[in-house]
Amino acid sequence: MPWFIPILIFFARVCDVSLGTVRTILMITGHRALAVVLGVAEVTIWILAVGGVMKYLSYPIAVVAYAGGFGAGVLIGMLIEEKLALGYRMVRVVSRVADVDVSGLLRAEGYRVTRVEGSGMMGPVEIAFTVIRRKQLSHVRKLMKEHAPEAFISVERVEAAQNGQAVATDSRFGKSLLGRMVVRK
Repeated sequence: MPWFIPILIFFARVCDVSLGTVRTILMITGHRALAVVLGVAEVTIWILAVGGVMKYLSYPIAVVAYAGGFGAGVLIGMLIEEKLALGYRMVRVVSRVADVDVSGLLRAEGYRVTRVEGSGMMGPVEIAFTVIRRKQLSHVRKLMKEHAPEAFISVERVEAAQNGQAVATDSRFGKSLLGRMVVRK
């Protein structure tokens, strides 16, 4: 077996598994056409990697390269997906500190916010809802950590967003399931 074959098998696996991870996220977020293109590339590379490992199956280094490429591909795929940060998130902030206006802080940063007054175990609370692009999540968390460190923050995935409004949809049929929520453009 030539010395470079395990290296090729390793990098082929890294590529196809990374593409598979990104393809899955694209499918979930409704980017169907791009998911199809990545799927074709992913399977083509996978066939080449499997062919290489099958041809050299009697060499343990080829099998190790295949398995190692899979593990590295999972990690790299997650890193790529994290950098892409596709989709929208619903952020809910619950604060019981009266002198911190969470909704005002978020609005000052340009986010559209719905404010609800509530009652918690220890008294009145402010509940602020906002739907943001996933790329903005770290900014919102940093803002809350700086100005409202005691606040409870929860984050949920929003299925789709259209025309400045988030619309939860069944991606198979494109039908609205939960109605509309306002998001920052």
